[in-house]
Amino acid sequence: MTMREYMLGNVAIARGLLEGGVQVLAGYPGTPSSEIIDTLAARENRDYHVEWSVNEKVAMEVAVGAAWAGVRSVVTMKHVGLNVAADPFMTLAYAGTKGGLIAIVADDPSCHSSQNEQDTRLYAQFALVPCFDPSTPQEAKDMLPYAFEFSEKFEVPVIFRPTTRISHGKSDIELGEIPVEKPAPNFEKLLDRWVMLPKNARPRHTHLLSIQQPIEDALAESPWNSLEIKPDAKFGVIGAGIASVYAKEALVELGLEVSYLKIGAYPVPRKLILELLENVDTVLVFEELEPIVEEQVKMIAQEAGIEVSVLGKTNGFVPREGELDVSAFMETLRKTFDLEFEIEPEPSGAALELALRPPALCAGCSHRATFYSMKKVFGKDAIYPSDIGCYTLGIQSGTVETTLCMGSSISIASGLYHAGEKRPICCSIGDSTFFHSGMNSLLNAIVNKANITVTILDNRITAMTGHQPNPGVGYTATGEPTIQVSLEVLCKAMGAGFVSVVDPYRLEETQEAFKAAKEFEGVAVVITRQPCVISGKRAGIRRTPYIIDSEKCEGCKQCVKFGCPAIGFDEENKRAVITALCSGCGVCAQICKFDAIQEVKR
Repeated sequence: MTMREYMLGNVAIARGLLEGGVQVLAGYPGTPSSEIIDTLAARENRDYHVEWSVNEKVAMEVAVGAAWAGVRSVVTMKHVGLNVAADPFMTLAYAGTKGGLIAIVADDPSCHSSQNEQDTRLYAQFALVPCFDPSTPQEAKDMLPYAFEFSEKFEVPVIFRPTTRISHGKSDIELGEIPVEKPAPNFEKLLDRWVMLPKNARPRHTHLLSIQQPIEDALAESPWNSLEIKPDAKFGVIGAGIASVYAKEALVELGLEVSYLKIGAYPVPRKLILELLENVDTVLVFEELEPIVEEQVKMIAQEAGIEVSVLGKTNGFVPREGELDVSAFMETLRKTFDLEFEIEPEPSGAALELALRPPALCAGCSHRATFYSMKKVFGKDAIYPSDIGCYTLGIQSGTVETTLCMGSSISIASGLYHAGEKRPICCSIGDSTFFHSGMNSLLNAIVNKANITVTILDNRITAMTGHQPNPGVGYTATGEPTIQVSLEVLCKAMGAGFVSVVDPYRLEETQEAFKAAKEFEGVAVVITRQPCVISGKRAGIRRTPYIIDSEKCEGCKQCVKFGCPAIGFDEENKRAVITALCSGCGVCAQICKFDAIQEVKR
């Protein structure tokens, strides 16, 4: 009897890894990929190792070690994480693997939770490795055992590229068997492969180039690429990844007879593309993000001397940015082929009468209190570089003025100082981001004698991506106790001359620490430590909520300007109000000059 289960895409991917016999998993949390390791770490009776590594580069190297030992390994990250892991990955393509190695790199078209829309398929093209591009959660699960086998057949790492709609969509998934037997590790000392001296790298590059055609031929015969030729059709459509589903759905709905090529694995299947081009006059290429397939199709047509019109992103027929959908394909068809049909528009927010929900720090978030004190001490004229995390929402407090990539805040602050900036510089970085790549930045700032204040926002968790552990919390991905790294000891060991740890809920104490840091010559570190309000509640931390004494409230709105979602204002009675969202941090009570905010009496 076939087993089926309704699953989140990332849960289906986790299931596919189990069905593929994975033995080692490492990753760094990044939306939309995080739930893959979360799912596998929470599973009981694990017969595999799973970890959250300190960053994507380290995670990649852990997976490489396992693959070189001959077992199947996986590394997970989001698209920008591959930038961090690119150093080992590019050379790994030369060295190759023994056990199958899959790099799961989740792309995020439309920047739902990311700082760019880069296309991971370009990395696969750059590294000369295969890339699997699933079109549905079911296909994502089914691809993974195949990807392991493919990696082992050619002894190369492979990229698996789900997008946000694959990772966070839900679907009814048909399950396969999970293997019981797995190979024992056996590291072979292949010095000509594992030691990438120039004399070894040169022939390995030649080898990598030599297997490109066999890889392409094998993928062309795979179930992930498929071609339907309609003999009487004069135009064709090529759909890639999840965009292929949108294209197919629109073609069926419109009842159009076109030749259709679905591409779900790269390098692109040249033989299938040639067959399509020989049967049509015009081809529309529908793919998200970069025109990778489109450019390949144009080159193949030119090399073969086939006169065919190739339409897509480079000539404006398909958007080059953002997500695609069925309506986008229909609009493209109408524009491309001058067809007449009505397109039902996607419902807008106005039509649905949705309330505006701009992103905001949670009620009682300690980061808001930190930014309040920071601004009080350093003032509006100071410069505030920041980093990647939920604290980026401090932009609403006027204390986030740069955000580039993980760990960049300290380096940018250092660069601003060495450029000759005379204004005070106070940067902010989260605890997990500091462990990820901020440590090198801090060390660099100290050694090169920057005069800056570094604020480490220590909320005891990796909050933005779903509350995963980091080296400062004292337990692993699977909940096992481990060493708890001390941020203050680490910073002092690096040579920071000023290190202060404060509770950001205590405004006076925090502001005194910032004053001392501002006056210090050199790199000063202020660690504001208070558990994330969400993870704190899960851990059993309960605080007494606060209430407004309407008799004392003067309606000055100072508490409202603090920006906490739990505080509103009654315009009719000109009084502040505190809602049930209150988490009991008590910061607003310290801000109030009229003693109008008090704890609820039990």
